[in-house]
Amino acid sequence: MTARTLALVIVLVIAAGGGWLSRGWFEDAQRLTALEAAQAAASQALARESVIAGVVEARLATLDANQRVIDRGVIREIQKPIYRRVCLEPDAVRLLNDAAAGRAPDPADAADPLPGDAAGAG
Repeated sequence: MTARTLALVIVLVIAAGGGWLSRGWFEDAQRLTALEAAQAAASQALARESVIAGVVEARLATLDANQRVIDRGVIREIQKPIYRRVCLEPDAVRLLNDAAAGRAPDPADAADPLPGDAAGAG
């Protein structure tokens, strides 16, 4: 009986060790599967982002050319005079009216009478 009990104990120890070892292999396989899935997801995300980055780079290349054209337009607009004087001075209007009528302007003739003018008060 002792040999039989000893053999039974040895078989139980071997079975427990084998179960422990197989359980370790199973857990390692699960970890490896999870790691491979994470690496695959990361590589897919990296590939997707590189495609997006390529599209963005191509779009930025076209926008860069448009930006240069817009800058040139702004430079031209800044060089143009924005405000212009529409009205002329009264002396200039009098000169233009005299020229349109065909008469020479009188340099002694004032456009506006002076206040308190003695000659005009008579």
